[in-house]
Amino acid sequence: MKKYNNINAAQVSQQLNDKIDRELRNYRVKLGKVENVPPQTVRVVPLGGQNGIGEKNMIVVEYEDDALILDCGFDLGVDLPGVNYAIPVLDYLETIKHKIRAYVISHGHMDHIGALTHVVPKYPAPIYGSGFTIGMIDVHFSKVQEQGEVYQPELIVLDMDTHESVSIGVFTVELVRVTHSIPESSAIIIDTPLGRLINTGDFRLDPEPLDAMPSDVKRLAELGRQGVLLLMSESTNTTRVGRTPTEHTLQDSFDDLVGKTKGRLIIAMFSSNMNRIQMIINAANHYGRKVALDGRSMLTVAELAARLGKLKIPKGTLIPLSTVETLPDNEVLVICTGGQGEPGAALSRMAVGEHKAVTLTSSDTVVISSTPIPGNERSYAKIGDLLSAIGVKQYRHPTHEIDGSGPLHVSGHAARDEHAEMIALTNPDYVMPIYGGALNRAYHKDIALQSGVKASHILMVENGAVIEFGTDKKPGIIGRVSSGDRFVDQTGAVVPEIVTRDRLQLTETGFLIIVATIDRHAKLVSSLDIVTRGFIASKTNVQTMNGIRAEIRKILSAKKEVRSKTAIELLKRSIQMSVGSYLLHETGGLPIIIPVVNVIGVTRNHRKPADEVH
Repeated sequence: MKKYNNINAAQVSQQLNDKIDRELRNYRVKLGKVENVPPQTVRVVPLGGQNGIGEKNMIVVEYEDDALILDCGFDLGVDLPGVNYAIPVLDYLETIKHKIRAYVISHGHMDHIGALTHVVPKYPAPIYGSGFTIGMIDVHFSKVQEQGEVYQPELIVLDMDTHESVSIGVFTVELVRVTHSIPESSAIIIDTPLGRLINTGDFRLDPEPLDAMPSDVKRLAELGRQGVLLLMSESTNTTRVGRTPTEHTLQDSFDDLVGKTKGRLIIAMFSSNMNRIQMIINAANHYGRKVALDGRSMLTVAELAARLGKLKIPKGTLIPLSTVETLPDNEVLVICTGGQGEPGAALSRMAVGEHKAVTLTSSDTVVISSTPIPGNERSYAKIGDLLSAIGVKQYRHPTHEIDGSGPLHVSGHAARDEHAEMIALTNPDYVMPIYGGALNRAYHKDIALQSGVKASHILMVENGAVIEFGTDKKPGIIGRVSSGDRFVDQTGAVVPEIVTRDRLQLTETGFLIIVATIDRHAKLVSSLDIVTRGFIASKTNVQTMNGIRAEIRKILSAKKEVRSKTAIELLKRSIQMSVGSYLLHETGGLPIIIPVVNVIGVTRNHRKPADEVH
């Protein structure tokens, strides 16, 4: 066996710690603290959303003894072991909990509503949104109530189309309709004692959406003429030139595909895009196909949309997924989740042969009606490879011209010309790019400059920054509050960072458990038990395992007595160091070493209970 004589244990440990630090750097809590908001001052604090796309969006707006929380989302893009998603650090909310008057939500995507179940029970206040948004929030709370959560939020619908407004403390709040990839999205309008703030939410300025409910540019322009102090505008597609195409242009593509496909047709897409589902249902109904929906999130959103009249399904068109195998192939169309190649989503389970109701064959056609969102490029490519291996015919939006179809996806977010139009419509004194990473927000700044906004009137801020407007209505960044991520696992429990660090180390090194049962004279009273996982295979590394045993016996032979808790801890430390040094020399690796020392044969009258297991 090769020997690793020149490796230093301290260096190996430091290199591993540095690597883990790099992986956690973007999630680490940045501490900060500021004084209470001064009198006659508007304070704006982004607690999330400034570090990437879909990144736990949340902004606090304060004036003296009143505060609003705009959006309250989680981040599903956290790629760490045992972490399902991340929510914003709530330290600042703890300091202003007595003044939180409401949560105002722009739309029903999880990066805008996902953290509500964690935050609202702790800091109760009514939740305001459009009808569909409130419906999504109600469903979200219902899920956690099924798991034992007893809190029932106060949910209040604001009518966007009548320009309904409500007074909340010193603020007046209104929602203005904007187009996005989920029904009834809205911009949030907040009138404060010092001026009007607008948070665009996620938007595009689609003049002809399928549901005939375009962005209310007339109202936005009216608000702009009245005066806007600060425009907080999302930054997702600030890197894309022109305008985002209107969604209804996809109808011809779906009509063509449904009409010419001979076998079964499976279409994967984002679960919340009801306009697109409506198009597909329209095409299926026209060509006599039955439609089955697959994916829990898709079923949940579609049920809500149908109940609220946002999704119209002709009678007899929708069938249970379990019945698709009983119908002729040319009568079946399945709309499912998994267009990003997400592990466990419906299309992914079909692609690996683990789906209970659908077994794909080479006679099937799969349409992927999406493009990869940042971070999903690898899984998006992988699902294409898996489907190709089965032999199915694929149509994907990035390759639709090669595949022989029309376009299959449009973004739910505004491109550069629409961002410029938003600035022109609202005519703000100041612009603050939000809901995007530093690069996208920098491109948004360029748009604002090209639109005639002075550089000094563009606020480029990170999560935790504290912006204040005084009576002169000029902003200043006066400091920062704590910001960062709190990890949450599949059960909804918060995962401490130290646990995540341990998990990351385990993925790198594995672990070794050594169980030694000794008497008070450090003599073994039974054989050593050694368990290893993720490090080496004990059956094929007999020599190394015997070497570990020899190291432990050498340590024990040097001990005369083990009675106190301190002596046991010193013994465990000696085992860790000696075995670690041995393994590093023999294998070049340094796993987590967990010694368990049981001491028997000492009476309970002894000052230290040595029969305790450590």
